[in-house]
Amino acid sequence: MSLITSTESLAETCQRLAQHPFVTVDTEFLRETTFWPRLCVVQLASDDEAVAVDAMAEGIDLTPLFELMANPNVVKVFHAARQDLEIVWHLAKMIPAPLFDTQVAAMVCGYGDQVAYGELAQSICKVTLDKSSRFTDWSRRPLSDAQITYALADVTYLRDIYRALVAKLENSGRIAWLGDEMKTLCSPGTYEQHPENAWERFRHRARKPRDLAVLMDLCAWREREAQSKDVPRSRILKDDILIEIALAAPRTAEALGNLRAFPRGMERSRSGADILVAIERGLERDPKGLPRIERERRSNGGGATVELLKVLLRQVSERHGVAAKMIATVEDLEAIASDDRAKVAALSGWRGELFGAKALELKHGRLALTVENNKVVTLEWQDAPQVAE
Repeated sequence: MSLITSTESLAETCQRLAQHPFVTVDTEFLRETTFWPRLCVVQLASDDEAVAVDAMAEGIDLTPLFELMANPNVVKVFHAARQDLEIVWHLAKMIPAPLFDTQVAAMVCGYGDQVAYGELAQSICKVTLDKSSRFTDWSRRPLSDAQITYALADVTYLRDIYRALVAKLENSGRIAWLGDEMKTLCSPGTYEQHPENAWERFRHRARKPRDLAVLMDLCAWREREAQSKDVPRSRILKDDILIEIALAAPRTAEALGNLRAFPRGMERSRSGADILVAIERGLERDPKGLPRIERERRSNGGGATVELLKVLLRQVSERHGVAAKMIATVEDLEAIASDDRAKVAALSGWRGELFGAKALELKHGRLALTVENNKVVTLEWQDAPQVAE
């Protein structure tokens, strides 16, 4: 088995891989008990070889790997790259480039939303992957032959998947369609974990400015604690308890301990004292400096428009062989329903040509939806059947 356990061997391998136009990459990691993902294995493949790097081998230095990831002459091919890139960013503060994500490409090529690697291997390579080692403990040593075989399969078939998708994209003229998604993947902001932004996951749970102010400081406290202790957020405080505290805003240890879901005795601990400090800090915030609380204001008509836009989106997605998620999100549809000039991706570029323009026509009654041969089709206003008054 091709298992690399030393820095010297890794450096030699990366030098060979750097001679190729692309390498396929995957990782095996654990994060069930930590805040930061714990890298266990890195798999790499070129046309000539496939190797597994034991990232936990004693004394190994992954610098040669990160240098390969930064090599501008080698395309790094991942499938569903986001978590892999988060690991590289955390360890090396860099993002592999140039980058190609086969899951994103598959969505543009009509394979559906967030298609799995195994599905692409079956569809393109005509192989069924052995998933028996999928849930093994990748941190245990020694790694078994079965684990290494499983890990290498995730990069060997990826080579042919990559070639097939590139050919489809070039033949259809859709290479440029990957731009927005790849831009997000390649942005450091996607992977940076700033405690002061942690509240954004719960932005819709705040009913009034005071709730939001307290929530912001509580979330920042929990994020800092989880990061510094390298434990999951829920080990510090579960989400539902966090929200309950923010809405109640208790100002004494007794009031904190009286909350129904709050862990017994925690109000008398250092964490309890820190929570009370965070609450006070939130209550002292100037309401004028808080982010705006966006409330859902959808009339019955607006809701009906969104439902029609969903049908149109499915029709456009199926007709052009592009995953609906790549064209527009539900948030995009809601924005379009309320504003013709909404600043959403679905109204510009290739998305606007495929869907956005039709969405506005449908919204204003200049486009109709009907069913022919059990399929939804669109009709321009002048082609729609006239109903006698």
